[in-house]
Amino acid sequence: MATSRVTTVAQYLRELPAERRRTIAAVRRVISRNLPAGYRETMNWGMISYEVPLSRHPDTYNGRPLCHAALAAQKNYCAVYLMSVYQNPERLAALKDAFKKAGKKLDIGKSCVRFRMLDDLPLDAIGEAVAGVPVDRFIEFVEKSRRNRKR
Repeated sequence: MATSRVTTVAQYLRELPAERRRTIAAVRRVISRNLPAGYRETMNWGMISYEVPLSRHPDTYNGRPLCHAALAAQKNYCAVYLMSVYQNPERLAALKDAFKKAGKKLDIGKSCVRFRMLDDLPLDAIGEAVAGVPVDRFIEFVEKSRRNRKR
């Protein structure tokens, strides 16, 4: 699937084939139920994005909101992006452990957890990864990373 140019989550879901729509909608429900207060769901980067609004943290390197998590249907797989896992080795270790305990294979890039079917994910682990980083803590992660890069 090419990068979506729609502007609403409802439009994004409508443009997906039925099976992918069901899969993405199910993961979206898990993220929505576990998303800490202060983040907002929007369309950004061609996918469903869970962000820190610019009104809360305007000082970003590119002028766009900080992305905490995202969800997308790609050409050959679906993906959930977990930026706080990418930024924190302990959170990555917890995610790896949760996949192992669930008997599921973790297919991960830096922040991208790839999956083909809903059954490929331990949904409770995705929920915990999203829930475990309140907005203030996420901003601290980002700012610390930014300071480290400047050194």
